[in-house]
Amino acid sequence: MAYYFDTPSRTFSEYLLVPGYSSADCIPANVSLETPLVKFKKGEEPELKMNIPLVSAVMQAVSDDKMAVALSKEGGVSFIFGSQTIENQAAMVARVKAHKAGFVVSDSNLTPEHTLNDILDLKEKTGHSTVAITDNGTATGKLLGIVASRDYRVSRMDGSEKVKTFMTPIEKIVSAPKDVTLKEANNIIWDNKLNSLPVLDEKGNLVHMVFRKDYDSHKQNPLELHDKLKRYVVGAGINTRDYEERIPALIEAGVDVLCIDSSEGYSEWQAKTIKWVRDTYGETVKIGAGNVVDREGFRFLAQAGADFIKIGIGGGSICITREQKGIGRGQATSVIDVAKARDEYFEETGVYIPICSDGGIVYDHHITLALAMGSDFVMLGRYFSRFDESPTNKVNINGSYMKEYWGEGSARARNWQRYDLGGDKKLSFEEGVDSYVPYAGSLKDNVNMTLAKVRSTMCNCGALTIPELQEKAKLTVVSSTSIVEGGAHDVLLKDNRNL
Repeated sequence: MAYYFDTPSRTFSEYLLVPGYSSADCIPANVSLETPLVKFKKGEEPELKMNIPLVSAVMQAVSDDKMAVALSKEGGVSFIFGSQTIENQAAMVARVKAHKAGFVVSDSNLTPEHTLNDILDLKEKTGHSTVAITDNGTATGKLLGIVASRDYRVSRMDGSEKVKTFMTPIEKIVSAPKDVTLKEANNIIWDNKLNSLPVLDEKGNLVHMVFRKDYDSHKQNPLELHDKLKRYVVGAGINTRDYEERIPALIEAGVDVLCIDSSEGYSEWQAKTIKWVRDTYGETVKIGAGNVVDREGFRFLAQAGADFIKIGIGGGSICITREQKGIGRGQATSVIDVAKARDEYFEETGVYIPICSDGGIVYDHHITLALAMGSDFVMLGRYFSRFDESPTNKVNINGSYMKEYWGEGSARARNWQRYDLGGDKKLSFEEGVDSYVPYAGSLKDNVNMTLAKVRSTMCNCGALTIPELQEKAKLTVVSSTSIVEGGAHDVLLKDNRNL
Protein backbone atom coordinates (compact mmCIF):
# COMPACT_ATOMS: atom_id res chain seq x y z
CA MET A 1 0.00 0.00 0.00
CA ALA A 2 1.25 3.49 -0.83
CA TYR A 3 2.65 5.63 1.99
CA TYR A 4 0.75 8.79 2.85
CA PHE A 5 2.28 11.74 4.71
CA ASP A 6 0.19 12.98 7.62
CA THR A 7 0.52 16.68 6.83
CA PRO A 8 0.43 18.72 3.61
CA SER A 9 3.68 19.95 2.10
CA ARG A 10 4.05 23.71 2.38
CA THR A 11 5.83 26.54 0.61
CA PHE A 12 7.82 29.43 2.05
CA SER A 13 4.88 31.80 1.56
CA GLU A 14 2.92 29.82 4.15
CA TYR A 15 5.34 30.72 6.95
CA LEU A 16 6.37 33.81 8.88
CA LEU A 17 9.16 34.36 11.39
CA VAL A 18 8.08 35.49 14.85
CA PRO A 19 10.36 38.21 16.28
CA GLY A 20 12.67 37.37 19.18
CA TYR A 21 14.62 39.45 21.70
CA SER A 22 17.26 41.70 20.12
CA SER A 23 20.17 43.04 22.13
CA ALA A 24 21.76 46.44 21.48
CA ASP A 25 24.56 44.70 19.60
CA CYS A 26 22.13 43.02 17.23
CA ILE A 27 22.33 45.42 14.30
CA PRO A 28 22.69 44.56 10.59
CA ALA A 29 26.28 45.82 10.47
CA ASN A 30 27.27 43.12 12.97
CA VAL A 31 25.60 40.23 11.14
CA SER A 32 27.85 37.61 9.52
CA LEU A 33 26.43 35.59 6.64
CA GLU A 34 29.42 33.25 6.41
CA THR A 35 28.35 29.68 5.74
CA PRO A 36 29.97 26.33 4.86
CA LEU A 37 29.87 25.16 1.26
CA VAL A 38 31.19 21.61 1.77
CA LYS A 39 31.08 19.02 4.55
CA PHE A 40 33.43 19.02 7.52
CA LYS A 41 34.03 17.04 10.69
CA LYS A 42 33.00 18.25 14.11
CA GLY A 43 35.65 20.55 15.55
CA GLU A 44 37.22 21.26 12.15
CA GLU A 45 36.79 24.06 9.65
CA PRO A 46 35.27 23.38 6.21
CA GLU A 47 37.73 23.60 3.33
CA LEU A 48 35.34 25.84 1.43
CA LYS A 49 33.16 28.54 2.95
CA MET A 50 31.16 31.39 1.44
CA ASN A 51 30.75 34.89 2.78
CA ILE A 52 27.12 35.07 1.69
CA PRO A 53 24.62 32.17 1.45
CA LEU A 54 23.88 32.53 -2.27
CA VAL A 55 24.87 30.36 -5.24
CA SER A 56 23.65 30.68 -8.82
CA ALA A 57 21.87 27.81 -10.53
CA VAL A 58 23.44 25.36 -12.99
CA MET A 59 21.56 26.85 -15.93
CA GLN A 60 22.37 28.09 -19.43
CA ALA A 61 20.35 31.24 -18.79
CA VAL A 62 22.08 32.03 -15.50
CA SER A 63 25.63 30.88 -14.82
CA ASP A 64 28.55 31.55 -17.12
CA ASP A 65 31.99 33.00 -16.37
CA LYS A 66 30.73 36.59 -16.22
CA MET A 67 28.13 35.67 -13.61
CA ALA A 68 30.73 33.64 -11.70
CA VAL A 69 33.10 36.60 -11.39
CA ALA A 70 30.32 39.00 -10.37
CA LEU A 71 28.93 36.69 -7.69
CA SER A 72 32.33 35.75 -6.30
CA LYS A 73 33.05 39.45 -5.87
CA GLU A 74 30.06 39.58 -3.54
CA GLY A 75 31.08 36.46 -1.60
CA GLY A 76 28.99 33.74 -3.29
CA VAL A 77 29.62 31.02 -5.85
CA SER A 78 28.32 30.32 -9.35
CA PHE A 79 28.00 26.83 -10.76
CA ILE A 80 28.76 27.20 -14.47
CA PHE A 81 26.25 25.30 -16.56
CA GLY A 82 27.27 21.89 -17.85
CA SER A 83 24.88 21.55 -20.78
CA GLN A 84 27.62 22.58 -23.21
CA THR A 85 30.77 21.02 -24.55
CA ILE A 86 33.44 20.03 -22.08
CA GLU A 87 35.90 22.38 -23.79
CA ASN A 88 33.60 25.40 -23.52
CA GLN A 89 32.75 24.79 -19.88
CA ALA A 90 36.40 24.29 -18.93
CA ALA A 91 37.30 27.50 -20.78
CA MET A 92 34.70 29.41 -18.74
CA VAL A 93 36.16 28.05 -15.52
CA ALA A 94 39.68 28.98 -16.64
CA ARG A 95 38.59 32.55 -17.43
CA VAL A 96 37.15 32.95 -13.95
CA LYS A 97 40.33 31.65 -12.32
CA ALA A 98 42.45 33.94 -14.48
CA HIS A 99 40.35 36.98 -13.68
CA LYS A 100 41.08 37.43 -10.01
CA ALA A 101 44.75 36.61 -10.45
CA GLY A 102 44.92 40.04 -12.02
CA PHE A 103 46.26 38.63 -15.28
CA VAL A 104 43.22 38.53 -17.52
CA VAL A 105 43.06 36.81 -20.89
CA SER A 106 41.75 39.52 -23.21
CA ASP A 107 38.24 38.90 -24.50
CA SER A 108 38.19 42.01 -26.71
CA ASN A 109 40.51 41.58 -29.68
CA LEU A 110 40.51 42.83 -33.29
CA THR A 111 42.96 43.42 -36.13
CA PRO A 112 44.12 46.79 -37.55
CA GLU A 113 41.88 46.17 -40.60
CA HIS A 114 38.69 46.16 -38.57
CA THR A 115 36.63 49.34 -38.34
CA LEU A 116 35.26 51.65 -35.68
CA ASN A 117 31.89 49.96 -36.13
CA ASP A 118 33.54 46.65 -35.22
CA ILE A 119 34.96 48.29 -32.09
CA LEU A 120 31.52 49.57 -31.09
CA ASP A 121 29.87 46.19 -31.77
CA LEU A 122 32.49 44.41 -29.66
CA LYS A 123 32.07 46.92 -26.83
CA GLU A 124 28.31 46.31 -26.90
CA LYS A 125 28.89 42.56 -26.70
CA THR A 126 31.53 42.43 -23.96
CA GLY A 127 30.89 45.67 -22.09
CA HIS A 128 34.62 46.40 -22.20
CA SER A 129 36.04 49.60 -23.66
CA THR A 130 39.67 48.45 -24.03
CA VAL A 131 40.37 46.42 -27.18
CA ALA A 132 43.68 44.71 -27.93
CA ILE A 133 44.71 45.02 -31.58
CA THR A 134 46.75 42.01 -32.66
CA ASP A 135 48.02 40.74 -36.00
CA ASN A 136 45.45 37.94 -36.08
CA GLY A 137 42.69 39.40 -33.91
CA THR A 138 43.14 36.86 -31.12
CA ALA A 139 44.07 37.10 -27.44
CA THR A 140 47.49 35.54 -28.14
CA GLY A 141 48.48 37.31 -31.35
CA LYS A 142 51.30 39.82 -31.73
CA LEU A 143 50.22 43.08 -30.13
CA LEU A 144 50.13 45.97 -32.60
CA GLY A 145 48.12 48.51 -30.66
CA ILE A 146 45.37 49.29 -28.16
CA VAL A 147 42.04 51.03 -28.66
CA ALA A 148 40.40 52.72 -25.69
CA SER A 149 37.42 55.08 -25.55
CA ARG A 150 39.74 58.08 -25.61
CA ASP A 151 41.06 57.07 -29.05
CA TYR A 152 37.89 57.89 -30.97
CA ARG A 153 34.88 60.21 -31.02
CA VAL A 154 31.76 58.58 -32.39
CA SER A 155 30.14 61.96 -33.07
CA ARG A 156 32.99 62.96 -35.37
CA MET A 157 33.50 59.66 -37.19
CA ASP A 158 31.25 57.70 -39.55
CA GLY A 159 32.20 54.23 -38.32
CA SER A 160 34.02 53.04 -41.42
CA GLU A 161 37.45 54.22 -40.26
CA LYS A 162 40.03 51.47 -40.02
CA VAL A 163 41.30 50.68 -36.55
CA LYS A 164 44.88 51.26 -37.66
CA THR A 165 44.11 54.94 -38.27
CA PHE A 166 43.16 55.76 -34.68
CA MET A 167 44.58 53.04 -32.41
CA THR A 168 47.44 53.78 -30.03
CA PRO A 169 50.35 51.95 -31.72
CA ILE A 170 52.64 49.54 -29.91
CA GLU A 171 55.50 52.03 -29.99
CA LYS A 172 53.55 54.32 -27.61
CA ILE A 173 52.27 51.57 -25.31
CA VAL A 174 53.77 50.74 -21.93
CA SER A 175 53.90 46.96 -21.56
CA ALA A 176 55.40 44.36 -19.21
CA PRO A 177 57.20 41.03 -19.75
CA LYS A 178 55.36 37.78 -19.06
CA ASP A 179 57.36 37.03 -15.89
CA VAL A 180 56.15 40.24 -14.20
CA THR A 181 54.50 39.79 -10.81
CA LEU A 182 51.08 41.26 -10.06
CA LYS A 183 52.60 43.67 -7.57
CA GLU A 184 55.12 44.85 -10.17
CA ALA A 185 52.39 45.19 -12.78
CA ASN A 186 50.26 47.31 -10.47
CA ASN A 187 53.28 49.51 -9.70
CA ILE A 188 53.81 50.06 -13.45
CA ILE A 189 50.13 51.00 -13.83
CA TRP A 190 50.26 53.51 -11.00
CA ASP A 191 53.66 54.98 -11.92
CA ASN A 192 52.56 55.57 -15.53
CA LYS A 193 48.94 56.53 -14.74
CA LEU A 194 47.59 53.72 -16.92
CA ASN A 195 44.17 52.12 -17.06
CA SER A 196 45.51 48.90 -18.56
CA LEU A 197 48.84 47.13 -18.97
CA PRO A 198 49.45 44.49 -21.68
CA VAL A 199 51.76 41.63 -20.70
CA LEU A 200 53.82 40.31 -23.63
CA ASP A 201 56.09 37.35 -24.27
CA GLU A 202 59.57 37.64 -25.76
CA LYS A 203 58.12 37.68 -29.30
CA GLY A 204 55.69 40.50 -28.57
CA ASN A 205 52.65 38.23 -28.40
CA LEU A 206 49.90 39.22 -26.02
CA VAL A 207 49.70 36.97 -22.95
CA HIS A 208 47.51 38.85 -20.47
CA MET A 209 46.04 42.22 -19.64
CA VAL A 210 46.22 43.82 -16.20
CA PHE A 211 43.62 46.50 -15.38
CA ARG A 212 43.66 49.31 -12.83
CA LYS A 213 40.01 48.57 -11.96
CA ASP A 214 40.96 45.11 -10.67
CA TYR A 215 43.37 46.71 -8.19
CA ASP A 216 40.48 48.70 -6.75
CA SER A 217 38.12 45.71 -6.76
CA HIS A 218 38.83 44.40 -3.28
CA LYS A 219 38.21 47.77 -1.64
CA GLN A 220 34.80 47.89 -3.30
CA ASN A 221 34.05 44.23 -2.55
CA PRO A 222 35.22 43.39 0.98
CA LEU A 223 33.41 40.03 0.97
CA GLU A 224 34.84 38.76 -2.30
CA LEU A 225 35.56 35.05 -2.26
CA HIS A 226 38.91 33.74 -3.42
CA ASP A 227 41.12 30.68 -3.13
CA LYS A 228 44.60 30.37 -1.62
CA LEU A 229 46.11 31.90 -4.77
CA LYS A 230 43.79 34.92 -4.55
CA ARG A 231 41.71 33.74 -7.50
CA TYR A 232 37.91 33.85 -7.57
CA VAL A 233 36.14 30.71 -6.39
CA VAL A 234 34.01 29.02 -9.05
CA GLY A 235 31.86 25.90 -9.27
CA ALA A 236 30.69 23.83 -12.23
CA GLY A 237 27.74 21.58 -12.95
CA ILE A 238 28.28 18.02 -14.17
CA ASN A 239 25.99 15.18 -15.23
CA THR A 240 25.99 11.46 -14.57
CA ARG A 241 26.88 10.58 -18.18
CA ASP A 242 30.21 12.04 -19.30
CA TYR A 243 31.71 12.76 -15.88
CA GLU A 244 34.81 10.65 -16.53
CA GLU A 245 35.81 13.05 -19.31
CA ARG A 246 34.27 16.28 -18.00
CA ILE A 247 35.57 16.28 -14.43
CA PRO A 248 39.30 15.99 -15.28
CA ALA A 249 38.99 18.89 -17.73
CA LEU A 250 37.25 21.05 -15.13
CA ILE A 251 39.84 20.21 -12.48
CA GLU A 252 42.66 21.10 -14.87
CA ALA A 253 40.91 24.43 -15.51
CA GLY A 254 40.94 25.12 -11.78
CA VAL A 255 37.35 24.46 -10.65
CA ASP A 256 36.86 24.62 -6.87
CA VAL A 257 33.69 22.61 -6.43
CA LEU A 258 31.40 20.43 -8.57
CA CYS A 259 27.68 19.84 -8.44
CA ILE A 260 25.75 16.99 -10.02
CA ASP A 261 22.96 18.69 -11.94
CA SER A 262 19.91 16.45 -11.86
CA SER A 263 16.19 16.85 -11.34
CA GLU A 264 16.18 13.90 -8.93
CA GLY A 265 19.16 12.84 -6.85
CA TYR A 266 17.92 9.73 -5.08
CA SER A 267 19.36 7.43 -7.74
CA GLU A 268 22.08 4.89 -8.41
CA TRP A 269 23.44 7.20 -11.15
CA GLN A 270 24.50 9.78 -8.56
CA ALA A 271 26.00 7.21 -6.21
CA LYS A 272 28.10 5.84 -9.08
CA THR A 273 29.28 9.32 -10.04
CA ILE A 274 30.33 10.20 -6.49
CA LYS A 275 32.05 6.81 -6.08
CA TRP A 276 34.09 7.44 -9.24
CA VAL A 277 35.17 10.82 -7.87
CA ARG A 278 36.20 9.30 -4.54
CA ASP A 279 38.02 6.38 -6.18
CA THR A 280 39.84 8.72 -8.54
CA TYR A 281 40.55 11.79 -6.40
CA GLY A 282 39.76 10.82 -2.84
CA GLU A 283 38.41 13.71 -0.77
CA THR A 284 40.39 16.39 -2.60
CA VAL A 285 37.64 17.02 -5.17
CA LYS A 286 34.50 18.53 -3.69
CA ILE A 287 31.19 17.45 -5.20
CA GLY A 288 27.60 18.29 -4.28
CA ALA A 289 24.61 16.16 -5.22
CA GLY A 290 20.82 16.28 -5.43
CA ASN A 291 18.06 17.08 -5.68
CA VAL A 292 16.16 15.39 -2.85
CA VAL A 293 13.09 16.31 -0.79
CA ASP A 294 13.09 14.01 2.23
CA ARG A 295 15.14 12.23 4.89
CA GLU A 296 15.68 9.07 2.86
CA GLY A 297 17.05 11.00 -0.10
CA PHE A 298 19.42 12.97 2.13
CA ARG A 299 20.80 9.89 3.87
CA PHE A 300 21.33 8.12 0.57
CA LEU A 301 23.49 10.93 -0.81
CA ALA A 302 25.23 11.50 2.53
CA GLN A 303 26.29 7.87 2.69
CA ALA A 304 27.32 8.03 -0.97
CA GLY A 305 29.83 10.73 -0.01
CA ALA A 306 28.28 14.02 -1.20
CA ASP A 307 29.97 17.22 0.04
CA PHE A 308 26.71 19.16 0.06
CA ILE A 309 23.14 18.20 -0.80
CA LYS A 310 20.55 20.18 -2.75
CA ILE A 311 16.87 20.20 -1.85
CA GLY A 312 13.91 20.75 -4.15
CA ILE A 313 11.90 19.15 -6.93
CA GLY A 314 9.43 21.16 -8.98
CA GLY A 315 9.66 24.46 -7.10
CA GLY A 316 11.56 26.54 -9.65
CA SER A 317 9.76 29.34 -11.47
CA ILE A 318 10.38 27.76 -14.87
CA CYS A 319 9.98 24.15 -13.71
CA ILE A 320 6.86 22.22 -14.71
CA THR A 321 7.92 18.83 -13.35
CA ARG A 322 4.96 18.73 -10.98
CA GLU A 323 2.53 19.48 -13.81
CA GLN A 324 4.09 16.97 -16.16
CA LYS A 325 4.87 14.12 -13.77
CA GLY A 326 2.97 14.76 -10.54
CA ILE A 327 6.15 14.47 -8.50
CA GLY A 328 7.72 16.85 -5.99
CA ARG A 329 7.11 18.38 -2.59
CA GLY A 330 6.51 21.83 -1.13
CA GLN A 331 9.88 23.53 -0.69
CA ALA A 332 9.50 24.63 2.92
CA THR A 333 8.44 21.17 4.05
CA SER A 334 11.31 19.62 2.11
CA VAL A 335 13.88 21.91 3.75
CA ILE A 336 12.52 21.28 7.24
CA ASP A 337 12.55 17.51 6.74
CA VAL A 338 16.05 17.37 5.24
CA ALA A 339 17.45 19.76 7.85
CA LYS A 340 16.30 17.39 10.58
CA ALA A 341 17.98 14.52 8.73
CA ARG A 342 21.19 16.56 8.39
CA ASP A 343 21.26 17.24 12.14
CA GLU A 344 20.58 13.56 12.93
CA TYR A 345 23.44 12.54 10.65
CA PHE A 346 25.76 15.04 12.31
CA GLU A 347 24.91 13.68 15.76
CA GLU A 348 25.52 10.11 14.58
CA THR A 349 28.73 10.61 12.60
CA GLY A 350 30.24 13.96 13.59
CA VAL A 351 30.15 14.96 9.91
CA TYR A 352 28.22 18.10 9.01
CA ILE A 353 26.90 18.13 5.43
CA PRO A 354 25.62 21.54 4.28
CA ILE A 355 22.22 21.61 2.61
CA CYS A 356 21.12 23.96 -0.17
CA SER A 357 17.55 25.01 -0.85
CA ASP A 358 17.14 25.01 -4.64
CA GLY A 359 13.90 26.51 -5.93
CA GLY A 360 10.78 28.07 -4.44
CA ILE A 361 12.37 31.45 -3.65
CA VAL A 362 9.87 34.06 -4.86
CA TYR A 363 10.58 36.96 -2.53
CA ASP A 364 13.73 38.10 -0.74
CA HIS A 365 12.33 37.13 2.65
CA HIS A 366 12.02 33.53 1.46
CA ILE A 367 15.82 33.37 1.63
CA THR A 368 15.73 34.19 5.33
CA LEU A 369 12.98 31.61 5.88
CA ALA A 370 15.01 28.95 4.07
CA LEU A 371 18.04 29.72 6.26
CA ALA A 372 15.96 29.70 9.43
CA MET A 373 14.49 26.33 8.47
CA GLY A 374 17.96 24.84 8.23
CA SER A 375 19.44 25.61 4.82
CA ASP A 376 23.09 26.59 4.84
CA PHE A 377 22.69 28.41 1.53
CA VAL A 378 20.22 28.78 -1.32
CA MET A 379 20.54 28.23 -5.07
CA LEU A 380 18.80 30.81 -7.24
CA GLY A 381 17.99 30.82 -10.94
CA ARG A 382 15.28 33.37 -11.75
CA TYR A 383 16.76 35.79 -9.22
CA PHE A 384 20.15 35.96 -10.96
CA SER A 385 18.77 35.70 -14.50
CA ARG A 386 17.39 39.26 -14.19
CA PHE A 387 20.78 40.93 -13.91
CA ASP A 388 23.22 42.46 -16.36
CA GLU A 389 25.69 39.67 -15.65
CA SER A 390 23.45 36.81 -16.78
CA PRO A 391 24.31 35.43 -20.25
CA THR A 392 20.90 36.09 -21.84
CA ASN A 393 19.60 38.86 -24.05
CA LYS A 394 17.89 41.97 -22.73
CA VAL A 395 14.79 42.64 -24.81
CA ASN A 396 12.01 45.22 -24.91
CA ILE A 397 8.58 43.69 -24.42
CA ASN A 398 5.67 46.14 -24.67
CA GLY A 399 7.82 48.99 -23.45
CA SER A 400 9.45 47.15 -20.56
CA TYR A 401 12.94 45.68 -20.50
CA MET A 402 13.06 41.95 -19.85
CA LYS A 403 15.70 39.24 -19.79
CA GLU A 404 15.24 35.86 -21.46
CA TYR A 405 15.07 32.94 -19.05
CA TRP A 406 14.53 29.26 -19.81
CA GLY A 407 14.66 26.02 -17.89
CA GLU A 408 17.13 23.21 -18.42
CA GLY A 409 14.17 20.93 -19.06
CA SER A 410 12.86 23.13 -21.88
CA ALA A 411 13.15 22.31 -25.56
CA ARG A 412 15.46 25.33 -25.90
CA ALA A 413 18.02 23.95 -23.43
CA ARG A 414 17.74 20.32 -24.55
CA ASN A 415 19.56 19.26 -21.39
CA TRP A 416 18.55 15.61 -21.59
CA GLN A 417 21.40 14.62 -19.25
CA ARG A 418 19.59 16.33 -16.39
CA TYR A 419 16.34 14.42 -16.85
CA ASP A 420 17.17 11.30 -18.83
CA LEU A 421 16.74 7.95 -17.05
CA GLY A 422 18.81 5.87 -19.44
CA GLY A 423 16.97 6.26 -22.73
CA ASP A 424 17.74 8.08 -25.97
CA LYS A 425 19.77 11.28 -25.94
CA LYS A 426 16.76 13.55 -26.18
CA LEU A 427 14.01 15.05 -24.05
CA SER A 428 10.93 12.85 -24.16
CA PHE A 429 8.84 15.76 -22.91
CA GLU A 430 9.48 19.20 -21.47
CA GLU A 431 9.92 19.79 -17.74
CA GLY A 432 10.75 23.48 -18.11
CA VAL A 433 9.48 26.53 -19.97
CA ASP A 434 10.98 29.33 -22.08
CA SER A 435 10.12 32.72 -20.61
CA TYR A 436 11.02 36.32 -19.77
CA VAL A 437 11.78 37.93 -16.40
CA PRO A 438 11.82 41.67 -15.60
CA TYR A 439 15.27 43.19 -16.07
CA ALA A 440 16.62 44.34 -12.70
CA GLY A 441 20.03 45.95 -13.36
CA SER A 442 23.35 45.02 -11.79
CA LEU A 443 23.97 42.01 -9.59
CA LYS A 444 25.85 44.02 -6.98
CA ASP A 445 23.05 46.49 -6.31
CA ASN A 446 20.36 43.82 -6.09
CA VAL A 447 22.36 41.38 -3.96
CA ASN A 448 23.28 44.14 -1.52
CA MET A 449 19.60 45.08 -1.17
CA THR A 450 18.51 41.48 -0.73
CA LEU A 451 21.12 40.74 1.91
CA ALA A 452 20.30 43.97 3.75
CA LYS A 453 16.80 42.55 4.22
CA VAL A 454 18.19 39.21 5.37
CA ARG A 455 20.48 40.84 7.94
CA SER A 456 17.69 43.09 9.21
CA THR A 457 15.31 40.16 9.67
CA MET A 458 18.00 38.15 11.45
CA CYS A 459 18.38 41.01 13.92
CA ASN A 460 14.62 40.96 14.51
CA CYS A 461 15.11 37.32 15.52
CA GLY A 462 18.06 38.16 17.78
CA ALA A 463 20.60 36.37 15.57
CA LEU A 464 24.01 37.56 14.32
CA THR A 465 24.96 34.38 12.43
CA ILE A 466 23.12 31.79 10.35
CA PRO A 467 23.62 28.99 12.93
CA GLU A 468 22.26 31.34 15.61
CA LEU A 469 19.24 32.10 13.42
CA GLN A 470 18.55 28.39 13.02
CA GLU A 471 18.76 27.94 16.79
CA LYS A 472 16.61 30.92 17.77
CA ALA A 473 14.10 31.13 14.92
CA LYS A 474 10.41 30.79 15.73
CA LEU A 475 8.24 30.00 12.72
CA THR A 476 4.49 30.06 12.36
CA VAL A 477 2.18 28.78 9.65
CA VAL A 478 -0.04 31.55 8.31
CA SER A 479 -3.58 31.39 6.98
CA SER A 480 -4.60 32.57 3.54
CA THR A 481 -6.17 35.64 5.18
CA SER A 482 -2.91 36.39 6.98
CA ILE A 483 -1.06 36.28 3.67
CA VAL A 484 -3.43 38.92 2.24
CA GLU A 485 -3.04 41.00 5.39
CA GLY A 486 0.74 40.91 5.00
CA GLY A 487 0.67 43.18 1.95
CA ALA A 488 -0.83 46.58 1.26
CA HIS A 489 -4.61 46.34 1.61
CA ASP A 490 -7.69 48.52 2.09
CA VAL A 491 -5.91 51.53 0.61
CA LEU A 492 -5.76 53.20 -2.78
CA LEU A 493 -2.14 53.14 -3.89
CA LYS A 494 -0.68 56.28 -5.44
CA ASP A 495 0.67 56.19 -8.96
CA ASN A 496 4.08 57.82 -8.47
CA ARG A 497 5.33 57.30 -11.98
CA ASN A 498 4.54 60.89 -13.01
CA LEU A 499 5.72 62.55 -9.80
